[in-house]
Amino acid sequence: MGFPSDFREIVDAYGSIEINGQLYLKHPAAHLLHDLGTLIRMDLGLWREEDMAEFLPSPVGANPGELMPVATAATGEAVFLRVPDAPSSPWRVVVQEFDSPAWTLYEMTFSEWLLDYLKGRDVTLCSRDRAPEGPFWEFLPGG
Repeated sequence: MGFPSDFREIVDAYGSIEINGQLYLKHPAAHLLHDLGTLIRMDLGLWREEDMAEFLPSPVGANPGELMPVATAATGEAVFLRVPDAPSSPWRVVVQEFDSPAWTLYEMTFSEWLLDYLKGRDVTLCSRDRAPEGPFWEFLPGG
């Protein structure tokens, strides 16, 4: 399964990072502490459980219309990329609030969603309270 080019460009440029002490992005390449491939397989198992599947708008997986978990947040949200229905269609972002059945589909690419997050716009995750001086990032341990 391939990732959208904008997501790959971000994680290839920065690697596995924590943004604003809240959002955890992991690089797809194998790494002992934060291998996105292994984490996705574990997350797919979690989100396929009957009591968890009801919290998402569509099934998790790599097929058209399904959701691929790609990031987590210290504040309890899970970030998914929605696999396009057709190869020419854009990927979209879904954010699920882990402590509730609420989820939001963002009709934007991952890079657009991340930019809105960094600007403090409402994309389910709130960065202003975590980064009052402006966005910051750091490598995840072992990165």
